[in-house]
Amino acid sequence: MRIARFSIDGNVAFGAVEGDSPDDLVLDIIKGIPFAEFELSGTKVPLSKVRLLPPVLPSKVVAFGRNYAEHAAELGHEVPDAPFAFFKPSTSVIGSGDDIAYPSFSQELHHEAELAVVIGRLCREVPRERVKDVILGYTCANDVTARDVQKREKQWARAKGFDTACPLGPWVETDLDPHDLAIQCTVNGEQRQLGRTSQMIHSIEDLVVNITEAMTLLPGDVILTGTPAGVGPLNVGDEVAVTIQGIGTLANKVIKRG
Repeated sequence: MRIARFSIDGNVAFGAVEGDSPDDLVLDIIKGIPFAEFELSGTKVPLSKVRLLPPVLPSKVVAFGRNYAEHAAELGHEVPDAPFAFFKPSTSVIGSGDDIAYPSFSQELHHEAELAVVIGRLCREVPRERVKDVILGYTCANDVTARDVQKREKQWARAKGFDTACPLGPWVETDLDPHDLAIQCTVNGEQRQLGRTSQMIHSIEDLVVNITEAMTLLPGDVILTGTPAGVGPLNVGDEVAVTIQGIGTLANKVIKRG
């Protein structure tokens, strides 16, 4: 099931996305929230009539860096022996169709296409064999990074945590095997990144086990799983799109921060 979060006539709701053709997609409005038992209302609205929102509002986004060997190499980094985590704040999250605001303190903004894991239930100290039980589904992410700031400041809070630095969407796919999916990033229609989730150094199971050893995850929290090689610059006016096999496309425009 594809679960979207959207607004219509000033109201916010979740809905199940139905249909195959982009022009004919409809939302069957969900009674309740997707983190508990819910029913489909049978009330349907065309996707074209709503505004898509970030599919979840996470209390935290836990991101893992250098999880693809070729990406680590292109930035001159060694591959870490253990998963390497950092955080993006909830205020960095935007949805598909929202604008990425180029931060005034950076001159080198980069895209990073990633598979995002959406947590479906409160969990901690999750054993490997139970990881699938705590996952609601998967969505597309762009770990937008002020690369010059990342290099200069040596820690990543501002470089990866500024407002609009975490596009997520367009929806959560709940029925998906995430272990060998194609990930693509285009800028203005030109391919920049192309990889597969099977190239991850540390698996999704590794990442969930690693972070829940340290902290509790809440429903709606998001884990970013790393980016394949090919990261590169974004400029004001660019249209950047992240497409993941079996999920869909997350698209955003870069604007000057006002």
